[in-house]
Amino acid sequence: MTEDLFGLKGKTAVITGGGGVLGGAMAIALAERGAGVALLDIRESAAGEAAARVAAATGGRAIGVACDVLDEKSLAAAAGDVVRELGRVDILINAAGGNAPMATTSKEMAEPGDLPGAGGASRTFFDLDVAALRKVIDLNLLGTILPCRVLGREMAGRGGGAIVNISSMTASRPLTKIPAYSVAKAGVSNLTQWLATHFAPLHIRVNAIAPGFFLTEQNRFLLTDEKTGGLTARGGAVIAHTPLGRFGTPHDLAGVLIWLVSDASSFVTGTVIPVDGGFSAFSGV
Repeated sequence: MTEDLFGLKGKTAVITGGGGVLGGAMAIALAERGAGVALLDIRESAAGEAAARVAAATGGRAIGVACDVLDEKSLAAAAGDVVRELGRVDILINAAGGNAPMATTSKEMAEPGDLPGAGGASRTFFDLDVAALRKVIDLNLLGTILPCRVLGREMAGRGGGAIVNISSMTASRPLTKIPAYSVAKAGVSNLTQWLATHFAPLHIRVNAIAPGFFLTEQNRFLLTDEKTGGLTARGGAVIAHTPLGRFGTPHDLAGVLIWLVSDASSFVTGTVIPVDGGFSAFSGV
């Protein structure tokens, strides 16, 4: 009976950002429970390679689809491909996202000597590139909104489904240096709760996972030293504030993900679940 609650046989899952490390790992977890998976990525080659890895690892059905999550026409075309190849859409995982160097500050706090005209070399809030800010906010927030519109419409037409957005610890505890990313992920958490109410009569559940610190290709050398392999100052601070004392691995997301998209959580909607090793529970003292 418990096995049936967590089973996904006969269902189809769509994962945006499927060519990334976390998106690919989540696709494998879903396929292992019996779901067919479609990995969407703006990089067609990355989507195809990730789908091949899923099929090889699980023996399940997986397809890669080129898609721009900021373009509704591209999303609609991808949805059509998924339905033609896999028959339906039951699950949407919004894993597309990222940051940009010029949307981050170089210091945690701005000081008088850092202000424009003072001759400082540090990059503060006043120096952030507006185009980079827009890129980060659009990718993380609008890149979640638009797939929910397009794929959510497909789910609604077939009687329901489950959406899992990827928020972040920085949504509730803003991290230094990354204002655009923090703002965007706070929006993802708010969107999750709003959509959970709006979509409830359509039998579409909407939840989010808020990962803590996971080592990916994007942040690896912010947290670990490229030459020594040891922790950077920021990486050390993260571990010091994480009660379980380590970074997350892609596998750490699997259990919560399967729970949120399966019948095991059929009365759960509008939640944002931390997967953070206790980071959000620790005050630092």
